Amino acid sequence: MAQILVRNLDEDLVERLKERAGKGGRSLQAEVKLILEQAAREPKFDMEKARKVSQLFRRRFKGRKFPDTVALIREDRGR
Repeated sequence: MAQILVRNLDEDLVERLKERAGKGGRSLQAEVKLILEQAAREPKFDMEKARKVSQLFRRRFKGRKFPDTVALIREDRGR
């Protein structure tokens, strides 16, 4: 089985990974392996899928009117 060595990890990151591993009842190595396996299995979000999602939102919000938020943004920036 292959091995990977990751150098120069931030100490804060390592501590957060250890906490996450502890909560899951796993070792740090098992936690990192799980994260990598899940990331490698995640489906890619390609442009075709992005277009379909965009079209879905366009259909869902078609005909709806939204307020002009420029005044609200300017007011918020003035605070």
